[in-house]
Amino acid sequence: MSLRFTLLCLVMLSVRVGAQSPDVGVNGARLNATMQHMHTFGENADGGSDRVAYSIHNRVALEYLSELMRETGLVPRFDVAGNLVGHRTGRIEGLAPILAGSHIDTVPNGGHYDGIVGVMSAIEAARTLKENGIELDHPLEVVVWSNEEGGKTGSRSWAGTVQERELDLPSLGDKTLGEGMAYIGGEPKNLARNTRRPGDVAGYIELHVEQGAILDRQGIAIGVVEGIVGIKRWYITVRGFANHAGTTPMDQRQDALYATALMLTEIRRIITGESGRQVGTVGRLDVNPGAPNVIPGEVLFSLEIRDLSMEKVTRLFVQIERSLSDIALMNDVEVSFDQYYESPETPTDIGIQNLVRESAAALGLSSFDMPSGAGHDGQSMKGIAPLGMIFVPSKDGVSHAPTEFTSEEQIINGANVLLRTIIGMDQLLK
Repeated sequence: MSLRFTLLCLVMLSVRVGAQSPDVGVNGARLNATMQHMHTFGENADGGSDRVAYSIHNRVALEYLSELMRETGLVPRFDVAGNLVGHRTGRIEGLAPILAGSHIDTVPNGGHYDGIVGVMSAIEAARTLKENGIELDHPLEVVVWSNEEGGKTGSRSWAGTVQERELDLPSLGDKTLGEGMAYIGGEPKNLARNTRRPGDVAGYIELHVEQGAILDRQGIAIGVVEGIVGIKRWYITVRGFANHAGTTPMDQRQDALYATALMLTEIRRIITGESGRQVGTVGRLDVNPGAPNVIPGEVLFSLEIRDLSMEKVTRLFVQIERSLSDIALMNDVEVSFDQYYESPETPTDIGIQNLVRESAAALGLSSFDMPSGAGHDGQSMKGIAPLGMIFVPSKDGVSHAPTEFTSEEQIINGANVLLRTIIGMDQLLK
């Protein structure tokens, strides 16, 4: 073996080992400067963000990110759903890409951190790899998913679950979903091109603010996400008999609202009646006819149950259904149940969980294993690729509001954990 070849091997080895070193980290000042610049796209007079999907603010921000990607060595393109994807070639031909990213669209008058932290950190991680001469065996793709807040349309296009009829549905802005995709560079009539199969993506990692207060209240730096909860939603209708409020004796009433009040108490009792992290919410209540002098004849209310186990979600609902039917019988009303939504639970990959945990520890950061109670684009990767998620604290758990806040230090911490996790995934996912 020649001396020159030996030295070359040592240099290559040092680069690979150096990639695992805590000394290789993101440029925190630059990262937070790009975060602040993103605020300017759609910032309103209240300090919030109106960068809803498919808006002019969204489009101009994507143009900025395309240029930023070019500066980092990524080759940007828009896919047929309007997702912005920046590609970096890997060392080994034929390997599927590692995917990292999130979204930049907001709810109306939303915050400046939900989704944006993950996008800007992924771009900064790619730039750090380039600046330090670190090559990955896998290609790396940084993705900015479109319309996360309006139904995860962009990421679901990769799962092949966007139905043609959805293209005519309204977005959060002034366009239909189909019009919006075309407006930001997509081809909505060709969505089938986006469908990914198992193995097309090596793995997916997303950094995100927690959108809850667990990390903030406990002073923990990093959340190791165990999975994204499953969700089921129902509309429950209680039918009684509308009658005159002044002439109908109390013992002769078929009061749908009174029965509903008893049902809501029972729902909470069942949801909190066993240990675990399950949550149940009644967020909508429609009372008819809704007059002060008429006994309510019909009430419609929503029920949502979330947990990492869909078996538990189903089991809790069966208990609720049985108990609410008993309440209806005792109060001479009828109750019916209509399930209208289901989002299966999405567990994260154990190997990627370990990488996140180890990366945090190597950086001297505390971590905590936790589920994601909110939905994320990563759910669309279920069945396509191993999934990982990293949480950083969100002050007081505020999200989807102008006061949403994550500190510069917390963003840097998350970005460095993301960087190390991407490097680890490059070795793990071969």
